[in-house]
Amino acid sequence: MSGQQQQEQAGPPYASRTAGLGGLPSVLPDVPVCAVFMLLYAAFAATNMTILQVNLRRKHKFLLSGLLFGFCMARITTLAVRIGWATHQHNVRLAIAANIFVNVGILIVYIINLIFAQRMLRAKQPRLGWHPSISIALKVLYGGIAAALVCLITSAILGSYTLDAHTLQQCRDIQLTAITYLLVFTTMPLWLLLLAHVLLPRDADQELFGHGSMRSKLIILVLSSCTSVLIAGFKAGAIWSPPRPATDPAWYHSKAAFYVFNFSLEVLVLGLLTLSRIDKRFHIPNGSKGPGDYSGRNQDTTGDKEVPSDGSSHQV
Repeated sequence: MSGQQQQEQAGPPYASRTAGLGGLPSVLPDVPVCAVFMLLYAAFAATNMTILQVNLRRKHKFLLSGLLFGFCMARITTLAVRIGWATHQHNVRLAIAANIFVNVGILIVYIINLIFAQRMLRAKQPRLGWHPSISIALKVLYGGIAAALVCLITSAILGSYTLDAHTLQQCRDIQLTAITYLLVFTTMPLWLLLLAHVLLPRDADQELFGHGSMRSKLIILVLSSCTSVLIAGFKAGAIWSPPRPATDPAWYHSKAAFYVFNFSLEVLVLGLLTLSRIDKRFHIPNGSKGPGDYSGRNQDTTGDKEVPSDGSSHQV
């Protein structure tokens, strides 16, 4: 114990004195558990890259499969760093990197959910979905994701290089703001779906896109979004709870809670998005810029080809 206390005083960077999600990793059980999750993420990475390459050879561009591949690779890196931390428990820099990576990779899934929700809104409510104010609002939200990421990384690093109580409190306030924003962001797809399917009357000009029914798309997106809200909500609830010393962690700091509410739920979302073939279900014509483009009504006048995009002027 005295050695750990000396390690906490050594620095900078300084080891955290408060309990964190997942606690201090150890060879058992963390290394085997991380290895299993790495295999799962590697399998989904290979699957999504294969889907992307096959689609590209067929002139069917759906770059969101590439984003899922990037998410899987980011998670493999996250788990590799955690294994490194488990085998070098007193390496504070590894601890900082591991905690940062945990909050980073999942942001890709949050963004994908919102992109799909925007497509659903544009299909069900074309006049509202294609209104410039909606596009501007979503761009602001995406910018907020980047700002939240910068805040999380900066506050985590700064907080590890100081012992000043005021600075540490400011870092905590920044983290609270960023984590809360991410939680709010994960709910946005659900609000857009609520607008598209419940709150607004049926639009006579609604369109269809991709393969499968709109109901199946709705179910997939609701499940993915709700799971994302659960992941973000767990992290927000944990950080908003009063800080506890590392020697007296709460249940949500346990390894079981860490792996269940992070990687297990993420693998479920990956399985849902990958195995349901979102590359087919959420495919839209390339260069879609307004009402009628999803269904191809404007194809003769615009000359757009039937390859997917993100619903705006650039391809995905």
